[in-house]
This record gives sequence, C-alpha cells and structure tokens, in this order.
Amino acid sequence: MLRRTYLALATAAAVMAGPALADGHGNEMDIVDIAAGNESFSTLVAAVKAADLVETLKGDGPFTVFAPTNAAFAALPEGTVEDLLKPANKDQLTAVLTYHVVPGKVMSGDLSDGMMAATVQGGEVTIGTEGGVTVDGANVVQADIEASNGVIHVIDGVIMPK
Repeated sequence: MLRRTYLALATAAAVMAGPALADGHGNEMDIVDIAAGNESFSTLVAAVKAADLVETLKGDGPFTVFAPTNAAFAALPEGTVEDLLKPANKDQLTAVLTYHVVPGKVMSGDLSDGMMAATVQGGEVTIGTEGGVTVDGANVVQADIEASNGVIHVIDGVIMPK
C-alpha cells in the first residue's frame, strides 16, 4: 500500500508541475507545488489530496508524472471523477493516480516508440512516438517540466490501469 501511495503522489505532483516551469521556477518546486500552483491541475490536486498522496509526491523521488489536465478529467464519463473521489473508493483512486507515475526521471529525449514503462501502480504504460508522443493513447501536450523531485509531462487524457 505504501508503494501505491508513493506512486500516486508522484503522479499527481508531476501533473501539477507543468505551468510552474513556464515561469522558470520548476527546479525550485516539487511536483505537488507545481501542480497546486496551476489552476489547470485543480482536479488532479484534489484527487492527490483525496488519495492521501501529497506527502509521497513531495518526497525525494525522482518521479516522472504523466499529469492529466482538468479537461482530461472532464472528458471521463459523467460521474467518474465524483465516484473516484468518494472515501469508499480511495484504493481505486490511488491505483489510477499511481498508474500515472513512473519511478525515476524520464525526460522526453529518453522515450522511444513502443517503449514500456513500469508504473508505481504496478502496471505498465506504452509509449508511442510516431506523430507525437503518447502514453497509453493520451497525447503529451507539454513535456519536460522539471521539478525538484522529478519531471512532469502534461497529458490530454486520464489513463486507466488495465
């Protein structure tokens, strides 16, 4: 459970870090700080808090977080986010969030087409590089947002464990 929590936090933190790097402060802030400072990640931040992953994602890392935007969460079937945020579904929420986190700092230049990356959740995501970078089919819309404890890649979809 600790490993799962650690990964979920890492994922949430990475998503939030995207906008902070744009102003040059990414290396001074951790993944959670970056995400919390960007309104585009308010749903992700709320999910990380609900899953009790904040402290994990503020940890040393390094983590690579594939961070979905608010629009990505909004594109899920109606009621999905609300259901995941219920206390009774904390384990499921944690699994979804930690599926977005990969141990280590993986920059976009390290990716190759068809590459498989083990997630903190325990599953693997598939990386695509043909016609743009994808993670399990979600497009990377902003890459390489560096944080003090890893890197965030912003994605346009919420990826689900298989």
